[in-house]
Amino acid sequence: MNKDILILGKGFIGSRLQQALNCRISGKIITSLADAEKEILKIKPKVIINCIGATGKRNVDDCELAKDEVLFANTYLPIILAEAALRNNIKLVHISSGCIYHYDYAKDNPITEEKIPDYFDLYYSRSKIYAERALEALTKKYNILICRIRIPLDDRPHPRNILDKLVKYRHVINLPNSLTYIPDFLAALKHLLKVNARGVYNIVNKGGVRYPELLDVYKKYVPDFKYSVIAYKKLKLKRTNLILSVRKLEGTGFKVRDIHKILEECVSRYVKS
Repeated sequence: MNKDILILGKGFIGSRLQQALNCRISGKIITSLADAEKEILKIKPKVIINCIGATGKRNVDDCELAKDEVLFANTYLPIILAEAALRNNIKLVHISSGCIYHYDYAKDNPITEEKIPDYFDLYYSRSKIYAERALEALTKKYNILICRIRIPLDDRPHPRNILDKLVKYRHVINLPNSLTYIPDFLAALKHLLKVNARGVYNIVNKGGVRYPELLDVYKKYVPDFKYSVIAYKKLKLKRTNLILSVRKLEGTGFKVRDIHKILEECVSRYVKS
């Protein structure tokens, strides 16, 4: 077991990371700096990975109904953990979100890490922006890595897996979006730890995939599955739809796979499992 790494948060991402890194994981509820230091110093790791976060029980709309809980989990707690890490000379890896930008498909290029987040329409997005901006200011001097993931796609079933969600919907939108294929995310994070990267990184697959493209692959394995496409405006939901740049991640020497090249692999494994 790798005793140098401690993961905080036993949710979807935390559990997958723990399996990949073969390290310790804690589901301890942390409400203060004292709680954080107590939990960290029991293990005395060289790296802590913060996978604690609130995304809503059903979806991000639920964050509007539990604002205090969301603000603490997504904003205050990452700052508390950063302070605990700094005081104890520990590297902090914070799992952030790419759902923090407005995007114009007609005008915008894939969004780089240098662009200042500007999507405040959802409370979930605001809470993630607050933390990221605070931690990013520290990365210039301290060993903090901020990993932005977006719409996780996994090759095994889980309620947080976008494929699990899509196969339950009758209608889907048809806009290209950046996705994070979890097996590739795990490999990318291992690489970034190896090169001791710091700062903000978009960890998504290259390009953008439309949900019908993913579901058409699924239909190859489950022919009876049916869906229809609906115009985004008809959903009447506030959502971010965008493409993130992977140029910075590639600059570290990590080979980023195109999202279209993993769809068959992902779905075939998903169906088998």
